[in-house]
Amino acid sequence: MRSVDSWLDRFCYKHPRLGIPNLMTILVVGTALVYLMDLFSGGMFSAMLDFYPAAILRGQVWRLVTFLFIPLSYRPITLLLSLYFYWWIGKSLEREWGTTKFTVFYACGVLFNIIFGFLAGSTSVTYLNLSLFFAFASLYPDLQVLLIFIPVKVKWLAWIDAAFFALTILFNLINFNFVGALLPLVAILNYVLFFWSFLRDFVRRIFRRYQHQSSRQTINFKKAAREAKKDKGYLHKCAVCGVTDADDPNMEFRYCSKCNGYYCYCADHINNHVHIQ
Repeated sequence: MRSVDSWLDRFCYKHPRLGIPNLMTILVVGTALVYLMDLFSGGMFSAMLDFYPAAILRGQVWRLVTFLFIPLSYRPITLLLSLYFYWWIGKSLEREWGTTKFTVFYACGVLFNIIFGFLAGSTSVTYLNLSLFFAFASLYPDLQVLLIFIPVKVKWLAWIDAAFFALTILFNLINFNFVGALLPLVAILNYVLFFWSFLRDFVRRIFRRYQHQSSRQTINFKKAAREAKKDKGYLHKCAVCGVTDADDPNMEFRYCSKCNGYYCYCADHINNHVHIQ
């Protein structure tokens, strides 16, 4: 069966005109302009742009798009940092995927939010922007960003966001706010669609790791290793120089598959020894 990823790639390749160049720049600049207009209108400008199903059905169809420009914060520093952060993420994704694929990714998120908005009566771009961050963290998990001048890998920030994401859903379910619990799930369907194979492989790796850790062979090996270390004082010993993991805890040891027997070697001699036959 062909993967979702390859189908999406083929679709984007065949429809290059669907791409909107510098989409994130347009969204960021538009949001900044709406923020400035709200300062002079007391928030009335956002009221004319926000997502209201009843107003849309009366003919105000621009709200299907303009709700994307509603600022999520009216604190200048918070707004500036968030706009820069999502602009940087969006540009990075556009460079990685190409203009068309990034546009389709964002458009899918917008479509899911619109459908949910008509069913629930309202919607928000909060979790749509979060889907951008999840996509970025999946592509660049080891990239470091400065968080209060402390370098942190993007994947750890994504796990923290995922935890808050899950807590939000749980909190809404406890309070019987099913609409609030459903919105985060609907809003990141575009991420699930585009990263289905990534998520599937991730779950498989977790399952295989659990099977390996819980298997009788692994349990027996760990038990034997603990007993051997207790009796001899070490677990690994180089067959050439005699160094053990007790002598140098940071030393890496490997077992040679070409030697006739169960011979262990340190990192200095695993590729520099005479094979025992």
